[in-house]
Amino acid sequence: MAKLIIRGLETHVDIWNEAAEQTIVALHGFTGSSATWRNLARALPHMRIVAIDLIGHGQTAVPEQVSRFAMAEQLLDLEEIFCQLQLETFALLGYSMGGRIALSYALAYPHRVDKLLLESASPGLRTTKERNERCERDNALAEKITMNGLQSFVNSWENISLFASQKRLAKSVKQAVRAERLSQSEKGLAGSLRGIGTGMQPSNWDDLTRLAFPVLLITGSLDVKFCNIALEMKALLKNGKHITVNDAGHAIHVENPAEFATIVNEYLT
Repeated sequence: MAKLIIRGLETHVDIWNEAAEQTIVALHGFTGSSATWRNLARALPHMRIVAIDLIGHGQTAVPEQVSRFAMAEQLLDLEEIFCQLQLETFALLGYSMGGRIALSYALAYPHRVDKLLLESASPGLRTTKERNERCERDNALAEKITMNGLQSFVNSWENISLFASQKRLAKSVKQAVRAERLSQSEKGLAGSLRGIGTGMQPSNWDDLTRLAFPVLLITGSLDVKFCNIALEMKALLKNGKHITVNDAGHAIHVENPAEFATIVNEYLT
């Protein structure tokens, strides 16, 4: 566990299996934290897992300015983290929001990334119209979080259709996911939505052809939207592979952690 000062912001990083030679940097999704990857670190003791609390999440400080949440800022933060930790090259894994950030980082700093693994992730929205509409929805949700509080938000968030398949999970797993969501702050989540929501980030669709290193796209068969996005992405990638996990939804690492760890391990070794 490390607390780093990154461009003026106290940033929380968890590092597991420190003696291992191979490094995976792992970026969580919206409402997540470095704790998202604890089970993966247990399942892969031969790999060093560097998990970062992204801006507005976990134990990383919440900036005052919404502009500090922007994609360009987050990429500069990541680069500074890797410089401070003396990480030269690594495998980069991102889930959902973390996948959007991981892809954006890989495009900005391709020399750092050996392999890119994207779980239920997208390159953003293609058109200005789509981005503007999404920004309106994200801003409305941010307002709701600020007005009604964290518990009210989590109660509705865990019931959206994207997470329907998580209803079947063991009670202890559901409680752990809920606890991680409830450990966030209203200000952090609202800032994240306003600053780095899907509508705010520049589209990366046209840049996918630039990626030369291997890219693995992982989706759950029940998450039809992201399966379709992955198929479109794979068609544009020079060195892309798409794996679909049967009977899983958006968060494969939560719904089928053993299968997820096996996929990651086999891809990297």
